[in-house]
Amino acid sequence: MQAEPTLTPRPRRPRPKVVTLTDRAADRVRDIMAKAERPYIGLRVGVKNGGCAGQEYVLDYAEAAEPLDEVVEDRGVRILIDPKAILFLIGSEIDYETTRLASRFVFHNPNETDACGCGESVTIVPASLSDMD
Repeated sequence: MQAEPTLTPRPRRPRPKVVTLTDRAADRVRDIMAKAERPYIGLRVGVKNGGCAGQEYVLDYAEAAEPLDEVVEDRGVRILIDPKAILFLIGSEIDYETTRLASRFVFHNPNETDACGCGESVTIVPASLSDMD
């Protein structure tokens, strides 16, 4: 009888982060969280249908992780991503910019194909599974 071959699992390569933060965005999120009325575990990020271009980014406080949330730790900030938004956000960087007229979080998303003139909504094509390799 021949011995069964033993399979040695090869180590998995770390997955890239779905989203990352710039230093400015991380500083602003930490500042907002420190001044929040109650403790939150992180920043919730998602995408919803709306606006003239079809979709809008959503940022909110996260009180608890949902079972299927993608959790990303970046620059000392915990980001919880709605599972339905993952393919729309892969490779995105969140920045925080201040101009003379406004301060806001800005998404630099390689999956965006269009944006409205006011900058409040976007058109996003989901990344393909090959983009995740």
